[in-house]
Amino acid sequence: MFDREYFDAGLYRIGTACEKWDGIRQREGRDLLPMWVADMDFPSPPAVQEALLRRAAHPTYGYTEAEDSLYDAFRGFWSRRHDVTFSREETTMLPCVVTGLKVAIQALTKPWDGVIIQSPVYGPFRMALEAAGRTLMDAPLIRRDDGHYDMDLEAVEALCKAGAKLMMLCSPHNPVSRLWRKEELQALLEVLNKYGVPLVSDEIHADFVYAPHRFVSVLSLQREHTIALAAPSKTFNIAGLQMAFAVIPDNTIREAYRAAIDATGVVSGNIFGMEAARAAFRDGEPWLDGLLDYLEGNRAELEQQVSDSLSGAVLTPMEATYLGWVDLRSYGYPEEELLRRTREAGVVFTNGTFFGQEAGEGFLRINIGCPRRNVVEAVRRLKEALH
Repeated sequence: MFDREYFDAGLYRIGTACEKWDGIRQREGRDLLPMWVADMDFPSPPAVQEALLRRAAHPTYGYTEAEDSLYDAFRGFWSRRHDVTFSREETTMLPCVVTGLKVAIQALTKPWDGVIIQSPVYGPFRMALEAAGRTLMDAPLIRRDDGHYDMDLEAVEALCKAGAKLMMLCSPHNPVSRLWRKEELQALLEVLNKYGVPLVSDEIHADFVYAPHRFVSVLSLQREHTIALAAPSKTFNIAGLQMAFAVIPDNTIREAYRAAIDATGVVSGNIFGMEAARAAFRDGEPWLDGLLDYLEGNRAELEQQVSDSLSGAVLTPMEATYLGWVDLRSYGYPEEELLRRTREAGVVFTNGTFFGQEAGEGFLRINIGCPRRNVVEAVRRLKEALH
């Protein structure tokens, strides 16, 4: 059922208060092909829609209580897919992963404390710590000539020595689509533990990993001094329902984390978000397996299109996520001009400096979570913009 024909069909999203499509129409005054914000142009799993319709049929939507079955569904999914186990007590519900990052900053650091990130990285990492009055400590990833990125552990250790109080990790990494290997994560944890620096790991893209690779959660390597953030939002395309989880086996950190949640007034448990998450974790895996096969084809298509059409571009090898990171610096356009040209050509990508001013200048992020024809058309329009 969930084959290429199913995902090729896509769906029409204009007029649904969709940020990806309607937001661009409102800002630009016209329709552009949106390859930017990280949600997908596919229907969510049928089990999700069925669960929402069943609950919506009951005509009262009052205060709700999270049931054991929701946590059991989440825990069972992670056990099956990633061989990671944890208890309900170790799990805290959140509206979204970005909220989880902000709570970790409040719980584990004080004003002006240093927080380590690795640019280029998802913009809210930087925004969250700056909004909280913390000090940005950047250990930029090391980029090879072929576009592959590695951690700079010497830079991380130097920042730990300089007094960093927390590190925020993106795993798998957005935007460079990098899957961190077990050995790399172990080496990172060894450095952080040497200086007593806790780690919060954004693992929202855990389910988008391409063979022969396999996702490794930090929770499978260390349970102390560690927070893992996860959500069904990317996996099952339900980000608008505001549902995520923090998994914190460390008692001391978990108590501090929950105290910060109470202090900030964060409230989770939207009834439709809970219904959707439970259904997705329980019954969404056949859909997810079909999606992953389709995205594998989209990844290959993007690689081929960039190779054939953009001789000056370097596409970072995509090991994970549905987000391509392409280096266009050889074309010589400053970002403002690059964005102007792509919009004139009728396509929108995420600008590279959203992920870091220096590390992202001259880059674009391409969302391939869409029908394959859109990937082909997006590269065609990008070629037009560049030439």
